[in-house]
Amino acid sequence: MPDSPTRPPERVVHAPFHLMTKPVGSLCNLNCSYCFYLEKAHLYPDTSNFRMRPEVLETYIREYIAAQPGPTVSFAWQGGEPTLLGVDFFRQAVALQQRYACGKTIENAFQTNGVLLDDAWGAFLAENRFLVGVSLDGPRALHDAYRVDRGNAPTFDRVLAGVAVLKKHAVDFNTLTTVHRTNVTQPLEVYRFLREVGSGYLQFIPIVERAAPETETRGLWLAEPPDSDGASGLDRQVTPWSVRPAEYGNFLCRIFDEWVQRDVGRVFVQHFDAALANWTGNPAGICVFSPTCGRALAVEHNGDVYSCDHYVYPRYRLGNLMNESLAEMVESPAQRAFGEAKAGSLPAYCRSCSVRFACHGECPKHRFITTPDGEPGLNYLCAAYKRFFQHIDSPMRTMAALLASNRAPADIMRIPRRDWIRSALPKT
Repeated sequence: MPDSPTRPPERVVHAPFHLMTKPVGSLCNLNCSYCFYLEKAHLYPDTSNFRMRPEVLETYIREYIAAQPGPTVSFAWQGGEPTLLGVDFFRQAVALQQRYACGKTIENAFQTNGVLLDDAWGAFLAENRFLVGVSLDGPRALHDAYRVDRGNAPTFDRVLAGVAVLKKHAVDFNTLTTVHRTNVTQPLEVYRFLREVGSGYLQFIPIVERAAPETETRGLWLAEPPDSDGASGLDRQVTPWSVRPAEYGNFLCRIFDEWVQRDVGRVFVQHFDAALANWTGNPAGICVFSPTCGRALAVEHNGDVYSCDHYVYPRYRLGNLMNESLAEMVESPAQRAFGEAKAGSLPAYCRSCSVRFACHGECPKHRFITTPDGEPGLNYLCAAYKRFFQHIDSPMRTMAALLASNRAPADIMRIPRRDWIRSALPKT
């Protein structure tokens, strides 16, 4: 039995960190074609044990709260599909959070495909003020293109039924939309649909995956992220569902143009929030657009801790909660080196880029192509982000000026486009 919740923490980390919690591992009731996490089941062949044991759950909650240096601790529950664990599992999690809170404020976010949500879930999530993220890829045809169940049946209607449950119980929710080869060509249809569903906060996650050669699979069919120098896997073929850079850049630009004319301050888009933060000299708030990373880790159902949710591979395993201190794993030399490599591995082409301040090379997982002069380590989505950040420069400068004048960024919707601050970024 763990010590009393009032005991002093063995160690508090120097800065807040985040853990993506996988209490059911990669198990899921869907079989989405593009899912990069389903294959992680091969790393844990005992499929009868894909449920976080009570002692692991308690150790995790106790150490995660104790290690955080600030007054607020945010938990993020994901999968796989966390609703497979049932409501009682999360009742126990909440009880443990209350036991070990020691005066800190506890927040919970819960990512789900929405298929299993019912009134019992709705009542629990509302009572405990969970923020729920629902995976929704757009209107019916776009959502069902890849998001199917284990019988290959479409899921759109069941997801919307889950959203209706959240609305019925007044549960705060947002949407996570994967941008893939099919929906990327219909940006406004996707955006308007999500807005009509009632999502006030939109996350767009570009699907970029590469097939692993048969000689390297070890049971995994997707290629590992490149090494820190970007030199590995340059010849890997992206999967058929991965976005094309030009189309993804257009996707972001088209949605931004509609948003900036009518939805600023009413609909929040993660990419746009991060961009405005960077334009005002503040932290982006998400790792992909920050100079370094390493503060967003992942914990598996058995207590294994990995450097990142996208780096759940043996060489990025930092240890296990049941054997090592969570704070020590977070602050370990290996994890520090992992986070610092994001900036240290940027090719010269990126270091001299006019939009580096907004992009910072995006996620290192995507750095597997070469620069125009042949240097490895360029982000596959470089062209998309360069176009997007150059496209939004004038409105971003205008909104930054509004903030500096103690005015709301939404005031830009009352300013004629001709009066926006002129873009200072070169067009390429």
